[in-house]
Amino acid sequence: MRRGILLVCIVWPLAGAFPTAAGAAASASTPATTSSESPVPVPASSVPPLGRHLSADRVLAIARALPRMRALRRANPGSYDGAYLKGATRWQVSFFSRKGAKEIGQVIVADETGRVLEQWTGFQVAWSMARGYPGAFGRHVNALYIWLPLCLLFAVPFVNPRRLFSLLHLDLLVLVSFSISLAFFNHGEIYKSVPLAYPPLIYLFGRMLWMTRRRARPGPPLKLLVPVPWLVLGVMFLLGFRIALNVIDSNVIDVGYAGVIGAHKIVDDRPLYGSWPADNEHGDTYGPVTYESYVPFQQVFGWSGNWDDLPAAHAAAIVFDLLALGLMFLLGWRIRGPTLGVALAYAWVSYPFTLFVLESNSNDTLVAVFLLGALLFASSPPVRGAFAALAGLAKLAPLALAPVLATHGLRGLTPLRRARALGLFGLTFALVGALASIPALDHDSLHRIFERTIVYQANRGSPFSVWGLYGGHAALHGLETAVQIGAVVLAVVLALAPRREDVVGLAGACGAILLALQLGVEHWFYLYIPWFFPLVMVALLGAAALAGPAPRAPAEGAPAEGAPTEPAPARAGEPDGASAPARSHPLVAAWSSSG
Repeated sequence: MRRGILLVCIVWPLAGAFPTAAGAAASASTPATTSSESPVPVPASSVPPLGRHLSADRVLAIARALPRMRALRRANPGSYDGAYLKGATRWQVSFFSRKGAKEIGQVIVADETGRVLEQWTGFQVAWSMARGYPGAFGRHVNALYIWLPLCLLFAVPFVNPRRLFSLLHLDLLVLVSFSISLAFFNHGEIYKSVPLAYPPLIYLFGRMLWMTRRRARPGPPLKLLVPVPWLVLGVMFLLGFRIALNVIDSNVIDVGYAGVIGAHKIVDDRPLYGSWPADNEHGDTYGPVTYESYVPFQQVFGWSGNWDDLPAAHAAAIVFDLLALGLMFLLGWRIRGPTLGVALAYAWVSYPFTLFVLESNSNDTLVAVFLLGALLFASSPPVRGAFAALAGLAKLAPLALAPVLATHGLRGLTPLRRARALGLFGLTFALVGALASIPALDHDSLHRIFERTIVYQANRGSPFSVWGLYGGHAALHGLETAVQIGAVVLAVVLALAPRREDVVGLAGACGAILLALQLGVEHWFYLYIPWFFPLVMVALLGAAALAGPAPRAPAEGAPAEGAPTEPAPARAGEPDGASAPARSHPLVAAWSSSG
């Protein structure tokens, strides 16, 4: 423990002297990118425009002389260029291919000095988010003096010095290793950042699949290096830090902006899909639950009609984060008691990628909230069905979890009770899905919704996956299709095959399916990590906690400390293990009784 604290104390001040992983030293008021300034075309001339130092001819000559642009023009015979005003102090030179007038190169030049500020080719021409602009996602959370201490704080409490080669240590290291990929992304090195994201995704997929084994041998019990009261203080401190950082130093990306626009459309009783503002033309690519979740915040904080600070998006992101934190605690409490609840809550607030989502004011934490709700009430088929519908109609991909959630806990039931459980799940899934779809179906047809969501997502290219970055290879296209088909097959197999029947096994199954889906998508981003992160931590820490000794028996006539620390034993015809209702947990018991 002393060594861990010493390492934090050493790294924290030194990291401030290093370049940040994203160059996040930009002030909170600095625009995330320069792409938001619409370029104004300028005809070729040797005379500088009014108020400018350079002429269009001079800017074109500067850009053409760059070795990178000379090579680009040689590789594209017949290409041509054009000069544009970019804001008040910059010029933009764009190079176009001869056929189709596709932009293949871009140079940004400072007007006052003639210095080349940026030059881009390939995917980074069309995708400004691939350029590593400072603070584009999460602002200062990318700074090493914030990111590195968070990585240490996340891992240190779960380190067991007596089992240095414990598999849990490797799991934690893999979860943190996404930071390496993010560092290259923040420097615009997508040909390094994209491939580096796949080893941890593949490893975690294998681990979650392994956790679903029906007769898994218990691993080493969970041993916390830090006393639980310290973890409670850590949760309180980190939670306050996260909220403060969101309020004073965070930006709202297009995803959070889309939530506010969609909520405004719902309140105004306008079509939810289609006819979106030009600065977020394709913000209608999500399910209706995403936009409905923003309605309370849009009503309280309003919307100016512009992409401004968007306080409604900030408030929504903070509330989503608080809900995920609370559900992690309640779920851990139900599995093994307050110690595991505190450990899971601490894991959420200390993991840097959950803060990355919060500081980007994205809506991705919604997926975690709905899936954690399904796990918390795992013994109730109708409640599971409701949360499965909400998760699927928020981000669409979680619809693949419906079969696993539907068949959870069926082993050992009589045919009649099995049919009843499946019927309750399906009924609430359909009912909640229908109610949630009313604002969309009231104005839009299913065909239009399908075109604006699934078809658009399936057809758009993206350099943020190996499939998009190296999409020119025919063999890779076939492999992509195989991975996508494999994810669908896996969802069906895990739903039907015998597997571990407690909440730990359910978390592992859901995590494996989500990871399999993310391995096959055309567009993958770091904001998707919190989709599976809570499932991974529930599976890993939950399995370790259940492997430890049972909680102390209560004194005669007194309840045990943290009464719900041990799940109630399975009765005949009911699921076994941690998925059975904890009778001494009133909140869970009340909601679970419908099953």
